[in-house]
Amino acid sequence: MKIIIIGAGEVGFNIASRLSLENKDVIVIDKDADALSRISDTIDVQVLQGHGSNPAVLKEAGIQDTDIFLAVTNSDEINIVASLITDILSPSTIKIARIRETEYSKLQKVLKEHPPHIDTIINPDLEVVKTINRLIKIPGAVDVGEFAKGRLKLIGIRIDDKTPFSGVILRNIPANIGKQRILIAAIIRKEKLIIPSGNDKLLYGDLVYIVSEDNGLSETLAVFGKHFEPFNRAMIVGGGRIGFKLATLFEEQSIQTKLIEKDQARCNFLSEHLDKTIILHGNGSDQTLLLEENIQDIDVMITLTGDEETNILTSLLAKNLGAKKTITRINKIGYFPIMNSIGIEHVVSPRLSAINTILQHVRKGKVLSSQAIKGEFAEVLEAVALETSDIVGKPLKELSFPKGALIIGIMRKEDIIIPTGESVIEPNDRIIIFSTKQAIPKVEKTLTVKLEFF
Repeated sequence: MKIIIIGAGEVGFNIASRLSLENKDVIVIDKDADALSRISDTIDVQVLQGHGSNPAVLKEAGIQDTDIFLAVTNSDEINIVASLITDILSPSTIKIARIRETEYSKLQKVLKEHPPHIDTIINPDLEVVKTINRLIKIPGAVDVGEFAKGRLKLIGIRIDDKTPFSGVILRNIPANIGKQRILIAAIIRKEKLIIPSGNDKLLYGDLVYIVSEDNGLSETLAVFGKHFEPFNRAMIVGGGRIGFKLATLFEEQSIQTKLIEKDQARCNFLSEHLDKTIILHGNGSDQTLLLEENIQDIDVMITLTGDEETNILTSLLAKNLGAKKTITRINKIGYFPIMNSIGIEHVVSPRLSAINTILQHVRKGKVLSSQAIKGEFAEVLEAVALETSDIVGKPLKELSFPKGALIIGIMRKEDIIIPTGESVIEPNDRIIIFSTKQAIPKVEKTLTVKLEFF
């Protein structure tokens, strides 16, 4: 598979890095020589200096024999123009463009349906809003993935001093929870991924990924000492595109919201377009302002400015002043591994959201959904089992499945199954697969040969 990426920023760099590990033919185009040097020095991919919207540059890169074209520069205009030119030069190439401006997003149907066209438009800001909305509604969740039409969830929770099973061997947990079915898909310990066996233990500080049916989520979380609490009051710092979209959503959900924005002109815009949100002109890191607005009574503080250092400091300040929960926007994905060590637990990233969405379109077999878990240690995919597949009709414990990959959920018609080694996959079951990054190429090959995706 040949893939051309225009844009050597954080998104382009991280996508190229992921795909290079999977032995895909990747070319990165950017006009910035320094950005390309960073890529060529660290990743085994080709680079080409030039404007990604220039037909001559695209032809030089070999656009006419390219399977997928990814436009992920920081300019919506360049991404749109480059994708449309690509469609003219190579109609069979799949075009995926990152577009953040709301007004352009409104034209999504036109851009997709009328030639020249763009196959897929990704708005990472909208994906971040969805992620935040999921995080605030699940107690203790550090990461949330939804699969099987939202009926199966993969929840990342931190093992703390309130977790009943800290230090307990996994195979002994079922005996202590009655009929409740628990599947632990992964453990991240000191930035290392563990695919657990029955002999592993849960230790203080572990980030544990558990699989749960949506309608049994509260019971599953209670097993780990996490309990649902009413959520009524939110404070948002940063009234940009994401902050505005989130405040609009909160108004629809009748959540009492205060939004702090330091730019007076932007405050005026927000006041004109939001009905119930209280708009505060000021700096979110101003301790006096936070105390005046009773930060200690806020259920969640969400910092969404374009400066991650400001977001981090404001979240730490809010937490110190009594905010029950903080969610922090981080742009540099490389910061993720150190966030927990400095006290920042709940993190969202437009760039990571863009990467997740792009990956599902890059995966062979027309993947319905693909999500990298926190820190990008692994990925979760969905597929449908064909009647002719070797995985049908055998207990899972007898399947020859790639090492590092695990089937964590089965949807059979309208029934959700949390699998055991005795579970048997039937034709047309939707299966959810957890896979390490290293196992993805083998999983892809297995899925392409044996399975058919939606």
